[in-house]
Amino acid sequence: MRLVRLILVLLAIFIASPAPAKMIARSVDWTLDGTTFKSMLVYDDATNARRPGLVMVPNWYGINNIAIDKARRIAGKDYVILLVDMYGEAIRPRGEAEAKAAVGPLYDDRRLMRRRIGQAFEQLKAEAANAPIDLSRLAAIGFCFGGGAVLDLARSGSDVKAVIAFHGDLSTDDPALVGNIKARVLAINGADDTSTMPDAPGFTENMRHSSADWQFVEIGHVVHCFTETEATATTGNCRYDARAAARSYGLMRAWLAESFASH
Repeated sequence: MRLVRLILVLLAIFIASPAPAKMIARSVDWTLDGTTFKSMLVYDDATNARRPGLVMVPNWYGINNIAIDKARRIAGKDYVILLVDMYGEAIRPRGEAEAKAAVGPLYDDRRLMRRRIGQAFEQLKAEAANAPIDLSRLAAIGFCFGGGAVLDLARSGSDVKAVIAFHGDLSTDDPALVGNIKARVLAINGADDTSTMPDAPGFTENMRHSSADWQFVEIGHVVHCFTETEATATTGNCRYDARAAARSYGLMRAWLAESFASH
């Protein structure tokens, strides 16, 4: 009898225990202007609770295992992330030269960049039919090249609630687009970043002409790539900084929570 009771108790505990976390990373494809894009939807399916959806644009190396792992870490149980392919399925840079060649056409034609990131944002909305995305809480985050892409999403007049750029490109091809911004914009850059900081004065001056809520954060003694764990160099302008990364992710989460609460 005692054995039966013990089995029943253990069975009850097992049934009441929450389902183990399982991070989903599944392919999401679409075609734009004759090019097929292969992105990844990343989220924890241990719960069906709807949560904010984030478009995430990685650095200029695009979608690879490092970017997918980064999306998993950021998503956790808090967000559903669409990790965006900005180049097309045939382009997966394997080194700096290939990455530079991949971003070139998008920097040369920022309207093309805006079309692609805009389509990705629309795809995130569509995925709410198949994933636990709360359509009232949508935002975009980007890193390096990806930071510039999500800033262009805001400049396009998108109804995205918030945009956060980490060590992102701050330039624009058309300063007048700042008048289109509806999103709350947060840009976080290293104060010693020689790649992006030359554009910082123009960026902040331009943003002053926007009616949007925005903030620009410089992290002292930090260079480019500060969230990229693979940037292991000890010198140069591309270096991971654990302190700066943790601080910037904290700023991101606070910015998102405030953005979703105020709309």
